[in-house]
Amino acid sequence: MDGRDLVRSMSVGGSGRAAQRLRTVRAAWRRRRIDAAGLPPRGAERARVPGRVRSAEPGPGGGLIRFSRSELRITVTAGGAVFWGWDGAGPEPSYALAAAPEPDPRAVLEPDKDGGWRVVAERVTVVVSRHGALEVCTPGGVVLRRELPPRWWEPAGGGAARWTQRSEVAADARFFGLGGRACGPRLRDGAYRLWNTDPGRAFGPGDDPLYVTMPVQLVVADAATHLTFHDTTWDGTVSLREGEEGAGSGHDRAGRCELRVDGGPLRCWVMVGTPARVLLMWAALTGAPALPPAWALGHQHARRFGGEQEVRRIVAGYQERGLPLDAVHLGTDHHDAHQVFTVDRERFPKLPVLAEELRRDGIRLVSIVGPAVRAVPGGAVYDGGSALDAFVRDGAGRTVRGEVRAGESVFPDFTHARVRKWWGGLYEERLEQGFAGFRHDMNEPTSLSAFGETTLPRSARHVVEGRGGDHREAHNVYALCMAGAGYEALRELSPRERPFLLSRSGWAGMQRYGGTWSGDVATGWPGLRASLSLVLGLGLCGVPYSGPDVGGCDGSPSPELYLRWFQLGAYLPLFRTHAARGAGRREPWEFGAEVLEHARAALLERRRLLPYFVTLAHLARRTGAPYARPLWWGAPEDRALRDCEDAFLLGDQLLVAPVLGPGTGRRAVRLPRGRWYDTVTEEAFEGPGQVFLDTSLSRIPVLARAGAVLPVRGADGGLELEVWAPARGWTGGGLVVRDVGDGWDEAEIERYAARRQGRRVVVTREREDGVAEPPHPVRVRGLG
Repeated sequence: MDGRDLVRSMSVGGSGRAAQRLRTVRAAWRRRRIDAAGLPPRGAERARVPGRVRSAEPGPGGGLIRFSRSELRITVTAGGAVFWGWDGAGPEPSYALAAAPEPDPRAVLEPDKDGGWRVVAERVTVVVSRHGALEVCTPGGVVLRRELPPRWWEPAGGGAARWTQRSEVAADARFFGLGGRACGPRLRDGAYRLWNTDPGRAFGPGDDPLYVTMPVQLVVADAATHLTFHDTTWDGTVSLREGEEGAGSGHDRAGRCELRVDGGPLRCWVMVGTPARVLLMWAALTGAPALPPAWALGHQHARRFGGEQEVRRIVAGYQERGLPLDAVHLGTDHHDAHQVFTVDRERFPKLPVLAEELRRDGIRLVSIVGPAVRAVPGGAVYDGGSALDAFVRDGAGRTVRGEVRAGESVFPDFTHARVRKWWGGLYEERLEQGFAGFRHDMNEPTSLSAFGETTLPRSARHVVEGRGGDHREAHNVYALCMAGAGYEALRELSPRERPFLLSRSGWAGMQRYGGTWSGDVATGWPGLRASLSLVLGLGLCGVPYSGPDVGGCDGSPSPELYLRWFQLGAYLPLFRTHAARGAGRREPWEFGAEVLEHARAALLERRRLLPYFVTLAHLARRTGAPYARPLWWGAPEDRALRDCEDAFLLGDQLLVAPVLGPGTGRRAVRLPRGRWYDTVTEEAFEGPGQVFLDTSLSRIPVLARAGAVLPVRGADGGLELEVWAPARGWTGGGLVVRDVGDGWDEAEIERYAARRQGRRVVVTREREDGVAEPPHPVRVRGLG
């Protein structure tokens, strides 16, 4: 325990209560003792490299290449994704994959020059040198990524091996992804840790790691975009260094990536193509994003509620001021002594009645659910889990105990199928209370600690689907498995409604079960900027549905900061206002009449755009494409767009340029190619290039692409097509998916085309049997 640990031990707990501080100190020492006894000593290690190539054996989609000290298995799937695994490792078992991928029967393993081999497929070629280096190339032979021969260190007495993989990319390439990162979305030179972490305080752009880390990189270069996924759940670090063209003596300096991981296996996936194609392949591999119910695309509000009457008072405040509200989130304060799957009967004596009242007004209740179970005999959850032997144990067979707000607690082992089934059944109690959605919190998992890591001991034992392992391997997928337990149970318990599930932590494939939110982002302008980075970065890792705590988690935002955050949130997939205990209020009327007026306008615009958000949600499920996309999404070859981080595309049709700093009356907006209309003034601008737009407090700049066909809510509440006039000589169009309710019916995709005829714009619906008149009212804008 060093000086920093001692300072932290005196300040932890938040409430100032000495008893809780003392418990977190005891918990920290207990974790250290468990790890000292349970973790194997590292001791002597043997360094290994593949050696020289010896032989090769063709197989489905590729084959097996044998080296003097290892084997390399390469497979190209039918969808075009490339897999390789060292020491003969295959794609499974994996927590990331949704199903076993089918190999591409057309991919061929054949000899290459200098004694190497290569696998040739339709969209990619993988070249393997005689020493084990791999090159991922386009069909034209352009090298997108070069993986140097890996190195790994095996403990002399057996156990998990540490390994290192160094890679090179094009000098012009830019890195994105790695989960939810507060800096970015473009990842600059530096080290990024792969260990899901509750920072224990409000975070800003300089804090890393955070709640959702993934070994998923999206690399954008002139030649092509590619996604790389190293399928290992162990703790690790990714070190990035961007390349430089014409560096030094005039030669390009390649971009570098070094991955160091504490455990294997050594296996990797690569997908090559346009950004849209890459995310489509990723969704096919790891699972289609869950489709949220339509109400979850509206405005949601969360805070510390003192009881049922305060919930009614806040809801009435929204209704009296004409502010749309679609969901209310209850935190642990509605639990009995903060214990999961319980209700405080004094403050919430008739919770099902309250839920039904709200539902009649179109408002759903969302419940917080944490994994920690208070370790007190007599509690239904604790007793049920104990009888099932559901809780994580240490190496000596004792139940591992941690510290949370409810007190000393135990943690279910979600890597056990039987435990997931038991836990999922507990959601029936939540549904009976009237809850329509769920928010998983503290599921990194977090155990409060005065010093050291705020999670379970690394030596804690897990079932890991029967293979057996410890927390070093299970930590990063703990929340993923918990989300799977909740999602699958809700599908059974409430089969007519799509589940709504948010998870603060997660891993590759978490989109199968729902979305996530920012966690405790700091109140301040840097926190506002970090909010946008998180949403865009997660979308590029295949998680399209996410959003921040509007206004920040801690402190009291200024009226200007709150309004700018609110205006940004109105255009993000998850639109939720929230603050932590003890922070300032987040209701729009708390910030004065001017803020209330402009916040109402943002809320009404969100309500007007709900049909567009519904369309984006359905398209995300079918294609993996995020709702919020970087400006370079449709033109990754545009280097100026790659470096633009203060604006984004909402689908293909809108460009949103939020205000991310104080006192901004005008801001620069970089435009992709084509004509763009200011949606307020209808003034037209030509891209590519940069324009300057007004950013008075009443608005943030939003532009529509010329030719866009947008589904919006009309004045009568019905669906209307808002069409932005194509430029002369050009055509446009758009897709519309009308939600058919919150069930599982497959919705039809409607396709529309727009073309210019003099001063008229003609809009038609494209069907398999020809074209037809649109079945919805059409409003044309941008004609002057």
